[in-house]
Amino acid sequence: MAMNELAVTYTFPSSHHALWAEDVAREMDIAVEMGSAPAESRSKCGLALRVGGDQVEELETAFRTEGIDFQRWSG
Repeated sequence: MAMNELAVTYTFPSSHHALWAEDVAREMDIAVEMGSAPAESRSKCGLALRVGGDQVEELETAFRTEGIDFQRWSG
């Protein structure tokens, strides 16, 4: 998946939350890309999730509904 400049990166406090978030996104048919968290994010977890900017609000609502702890990272 090629992410454009409107992509948003999410970081998480644990790999459990990161993988859970990826599962939620895929269940919603939202294309995501799992990768390394940016070092500058100082995330407690080494994983980050990227999603296209047009689906951010829908995905963040789902994360909150599911109880997934996340941070939107902008570097």
